[in-house]
Amino acid sequence: MNVPNKITLSRIFLIPVFIVLLSVPFNWGAWNIGQAELPVSHFLAAILFIIASTTDWVDGYYARKYNLVTNLGKFLDPLADKLLVSAALILLVEMGLAPAWIVILIISREFAVTGLRLVAAGEGIVLAASSMGKLKTVTQIVATAALLLHNFPFSYIGFPFGTIMLYAALFFTVYSGIDYFVKNWHVMRDSK
Repeated sequence: MNVPNKITLSRIFLIPVFIVLLSVPFNWGAWNIGQAELPVSHFLAAILFIIASTTDWVDGYYARKYNLVTNLGKFLDPLADKLLVSAALILLVEMGLAPAWIVILIISREFAVTGLRLVAAGEGIVLAASSMGKLKTVTQIVATAALLLHNFPFSYIGFPFGTIMLYAALFFTVYSGIDYFVKNWHVMRDSK
């Protein structure tokens, strides 16, 4: 249990707190932000989401820099990412801030790629994340944070930044998923 793995676990432990902030109807007030209203609990959840997402970069950097990459970390890190983003996207659907069909496609891609990685792992093959996959992750995080913030600060000028980023995240999610399967189809083809 090294430092990067502890950071990853902290990200997993933040997920229930994040869910409570968005699910429990706290009456902490709200701010008028241009053409929208931002509940304080949503603002706090967005800050927590951003902090948790940042720990993904921190634990990876720390693990590579100090050669602390472990099998536990290889398992926990992508799991923590998928749990955090999936929880956030599902809650955005519940709050009416994201279309369900987009969230279904994004989560389905994550399951499919995880399945391919499991098949590869069973064959002793490690499939590294691609640069397109990393771009997918960044756009998902930016879109989710913007929607959690009810499009602040873009709500002041009526620019739908969060929605645009969600569609960008959808594009990169689907594209990177197809790219991942095309480049690694040999794993499925050659598996026993």
